[in-house]
Amino acid sequence: MNKSDDSTTFHNYPLGVGGAMIFSAGLGTRFKPWTDSHPKALAMVNGKSLLRRNVEYLQQYGIRDVVVNVHHFAGQIIDEVKKYNGWGSNIVISDESNEVLETGGGLLKAKDLFEAGKKSITCNVDILTDLDLNKLIAFHKEHKSLISFGVTRRKTSRYFLFDENDRLCGWRNTKTGEEKIVINKSNLIEKAYSCVVVFEPEIFSLIPFTGKFSLVDVYLALAADHLIMGYDHTGDKFVDVGKPENITIAESLFP
Repeated sequence: MNKSDDSTTFHNYPLGVGGAMIFSAGLGTRFKPWTDSHPKALAMVNGKSLLRRNVEYLQQYGIRDVVVNVHHFAGQIIDEVKKYNGWGSNIVISDESNEVLETGGGLLKAKDLFEAGKKSITCNVDILTDLDLNKLIAFHKEHKSLISFGVTRRKTSRYFLFDENDRLCGWRNTKTGEEKIVINKSNLIEKAYSCVVVFEPEIFSLIPFTGKFSLVDVYLALAADHLIMGYDHTGDKFVDVGKPENITIAESLFP
């Protein structure tokens, strides 16, 4: 991660990762009424905010240089980070107060905050998981992929589609019937996205979009010409805390 001021501390970049980003800028429309007056990132699970839990998740793997993007009630997140000194991590804010850019646009805006030439990690603030980053990155290195992300065989309505070698080939919404196939193969396998991703640094020069866009758009735009892989970690703890009713599930899984 590049220096934001003279007090920034550099670390040894365990796992070859030059920083991580926690996507925290969303409006949290599924998380009302909390998000009528708070950012979803500060929703509590057993006494710890979702943001803190993800910061501490990255710390388990020695990753302490973290970008946090903000938009909805941005000041509350900034104040919380300052109050707790980043919970022991070097947190740099990527300010999207003027316009929420979604995950892809948010990553691209923050590109200069990552250490050049090193892999980067992203995760979503409303996802809690114990996916082993050591295993994800080992899988990524083994396959020499441009992007690798966690997936599971859980039931959802939107799936990524993979071939028998775990290569991304498309996307499907089973509710609407919408489908985007970028590598046409038979017997594609549906798996659900876990929102924990490792990127090679070349990604920033390859993203074909500007402004507001999703990482899903990026994956599908690049998958035909670049190796994008799904790492199956079915059986690990995982909960999408995007809705208030899932707090109870999260608290049962993450003390």
